[in-house]
Amino acid sequence: MGSAGIQMGCMVLGILGLIGIIVCCAVPSWRVSSFIGSNIVTAQSSQEGLWTTCVVQSTGQQQCKNFDSLLELGAERQAARALTVISGMACCLSLLILFCGADFTTCVENEDIKPKISLVAGIGMLLAGILVIIPVSWFAHNTVRDFYNPMLTNSSRMELGTCIFVGWAAGVLLLIAGGLLCCFSRAKQSSSGGTAKYYSNSASAPNKNYV
Repeated sequence: MGSAGIQMGCMVLGILGLIGIIVCCAVPSWRVSSFIGSNIVTAQSSQEGLWTTCVVQSTGQQQCKNFDSLLELGAERQAARALTVISGMACCLSLLILFCGADFTTCVENEDIKPKISLVAGIGMLLAGILVIIPVSWFAHNTVRDFYNPMLTNSSRMELGTCIFVGWAAGVLLLIAGGLLCCFSRAKQSSSGGTAKYYSNSASAPNKNYV
């Protein structure tokens, strides 16, 4: 029951991490307008995402436009697109593998192979967490660097958007879930092998005495 409870907790963490990845991929809030200086204009604000750039009016109206050309995008945005999508796919596959090999399901009847399946799912979640942290951190680094660039005017400066923090949180959740699965899958596998060896020796000893 202890291992099943940990696997259920890792399943919840993985689902939350997957939701965070989807939010990062869909919501255009990786960069937002920065209102600094003496001339503050709040009539509209700009937001940038992986796929679109949006202008939000003070009335609440929002107009979004897709990026015209993929080749015109910077290396950071192209890499962020690819890594975020791959991270989401890896997280989905890891959750499916974990569900099939978990102790609270009966999809796999062989109890000896279940720890190996959980270990594979844990490695997949670790990979998904790393893949989502890399583009978010890259975007954040470039945004902070451009913000403190003295060549830029105050009206063209951008700040960190909500998706940056959501991506960091999703990556941490996936790293925690993957680490727990890897640790407890190994412990369960080693302990079961020692128990099986102990019972085999004790069962053969009485038969030799009676013969």
